[in-house]
Amino acid sequence: MINGKHLLFELGCEELPPKTLLKLSNALRSNIIEALTAAGLSFTASKAYATPRRLAVVIENLATAQPDKTIEKRGPAMQAAFAADGTPSKAAVGFAVSCGTTFDKLERLTTDKGEWLVFTQNVKGQSTENLIPDIIRHSIAALPIAKRMRWGSFSTEFVRPVHWAVLLYGGNIIKTEILGLETGTATRGHRFHAPQKLTINKPEDYPEALFKEGKVIADFEQRKSIIHAAAQKAALAVNGIAHIEDELLEEVTALNEWPVPVTGSFDPRFLDLPAEVLITTMQTNQKYFPVKNAVGGLLPHFITFSNIDSSNLQSIRQGNERVVTPRLSDAEFFWKQDRKKRLEERLLSLSSIIFQENLGTLADKTERVENLAAYIATNINADIDLAKRAALLAKTDLMTEMVGEFGNLQGIMGRYYALADNEPAEVARALEEQYFPKQSGSPTPPSTTGQILAIADKLDTLVGIFKVGLIPTGDKDPYALRRAALGILRTIIENKLNINIVELIRFANDQINPSASQSGSEVKRYANGSIDDEPTTSDQVIDFIFDRLKGYCFDQGYSADEFDAVIAVTPAEPLDFMQRLQAVKAFRQLPQAESLAAANKRIRNILKKSETAPGAQVGQLIEAQEKQLLAAALQSDKDIQPLLAQRDYPAMLNRLAQLRDDIDAFFDHVMVMTEDAELRANRLALLSMLSEQFLSCADISRLQS
Repeated sequence: MINGKHLLFELGCEELPPKTLLKLSNALRSNIIEALTAAGLSFTASKAYATPRRLAVVIENLATAQPDKTIEKRGPAMQAAFAADGTPSKAAVGFAVSCGTTFDKLERLTTDKGEWLVFTQNVKGQSTENLIPDIIRHSIAALPIAKRMRWGSFSTEFVRPVHWAVLLYGGNIIKTEILGLETGTATRGHRFHAPQKLTINKPEDYPEALFKEGKVIADFEQRKSIIHAAAQKAALAVNGIAHIEDELLEEVTALNEWPVPVTGSFDPRFLDLPAEVLITTMQTNQKYFPVKNAVGGLLPHFITFSNIDSSNLQSIRQGNERVVTPRLSDAEFFWKQDRKKRLEERLLSLSSIIFQENLGTLADKTERVENLAAYIATNINADIDLAKRAALLAKTDLMTEMVGEFGNLQGIMGRYYALADNEPAEVARALEEQYFPKQSGSPTPPSTTGQILAIADKLDTLVGIFKVGLIPTGDKDPYALRRAALGILRTIIENKLNINIVELIRFANDQINPSASQSGSEVKRYANGSIDDEPTTSDQVIDFIFDRLKGYCFDQGYSADEFDAVIAVTPAEPLDFMQRLQAVKAFRQLPQAESLAAANKRIRNILKKSETAPGAQVGQLIEAQEKQLLAAALQSDKDIQPLLAQRDYPAMLNRLAQLRDDIDAFFDHVMVMTEDAELRANRLALLSMLSEQFLSCADISRLQS
């Protein structure tokens, strides 16, 4: 059992930014844990607490001191430790001085590799109480705060002004200064219900004391669960179900220390607006949870949370209803105004919006995407007219009042306005689906036209931004190109689209003519010394796409050597790539796999050293084993051709696995690099034939044992 005591640190502040509260809380806990671990201080558990006015961490059973340790420093080798006259050398004396000792205090260390001077020192561990103040200060300084502020005449900085600091170890205060505050035992409860100082006697009392005496639920996750359950209970009272999205739930949790649900209503006439408009208005502007019926339709109610347990909740409800009505009225006005003009009539206004200074306007982008969409539709035998129409209207909803007010409704409003304009339903859906997948793990476009538009739009952005030299570096990716590339890949693979991504990228590149205002240095920077950057741009985007594919494959559970085996044969279609990868993964489970991988590696090494051209004809052979292998290879070539045409790679590799015994027998009995030049050439041609058969699927020589 660990001999330790609980540690509590709490920092009391003005109301913290709700969208970053949880991030700050988790970071503070992580920073403290990391520092304690680095200091060698053991503990059994840790817990973070976060409310609008406080960040706190409790460390359980924290050791009272660092363990004692022995420090060993190795110095010069013994042959360099003495001068010719037997006195200590300068190197030996210098080493002793660097260790804060004298030569006669040094010891000898003997190993099987030699003998050295060594300095050994026993260091007593420092007490936890002495170490904690600096650990807390450094942990606060390392918090991910984008912009720190100062207040009053203080020189200290934090995300918000701080008012108190609690630092307890067991039942004792660790006296120190944190952000200009003297630490103590006094915390604060709820700003209105319990504004007086509360004393925390020991760390384990912290959450309970705040709850009972301070009307504060300190545990973020507990508060979040309470809000979720209370919202659903309140919605049930009006025969509904609360529409709760995780992001808003966390924000509401970060806004309340003592959450009290309040149910409000609005004029049912607003239900004539698109549901997404109402939901966005309530969630974004008001932090309300909308209420739906059993089949998903909106009800004229909302759930909000008050941070006060008021005796007059009716007044709070009425106040929220008064506030939401003008918001919904604005949305209603936007909806009516936008519908006075067809989407098609907004095309001219796209010429006034710059997409990117070197890539032209949204009208220019629309033209490129329209050409790309037609190209993709042609290649997958889809409806070209629908694809072009969707691409033409894709960005027109950006010119509407509604999307101008609520940017997150782009695409969604395009769908509604297109349907109102009697555009084909497939086109209307595509206007929304062009932004799919919206985030990691979310669905790809379900409609064919939506898939085409999503790929075309993302690829135009990807190639265009690369072409003007704004390539992502490190963590910097302002145009979200990594997400775009992954979205393209997922859309192709998960919807089983046979698209040659290499040809598509080159076509997209041909559509773009960067502005002449682009500096020559920007062009040359990514052109590898070439004046013409177009091939280089395409190659860079191809590499970028396949790097994203590698990450996607790893997330799907494929290994690095399996990926390498497929990338080695450069499949140009992401779907085809994945089909080959699946086959390789299945192949390596076969009993013949390891032997065949090793044989293929041997074959590839032999062929690399020879000058045998692919497709070389096999002439006269003399050994029984090589004749048998040739016959087997000719038959397998005949058998795999229809499988290759059908892209039945698992069956193809299963068939090739049957060559194992003949290949093993060949290498056991036949010398490939014989002195007879003609025979050697024939044997190399045979190996080349085998290699080409395997390479028609993947390079299995890349598979590790």
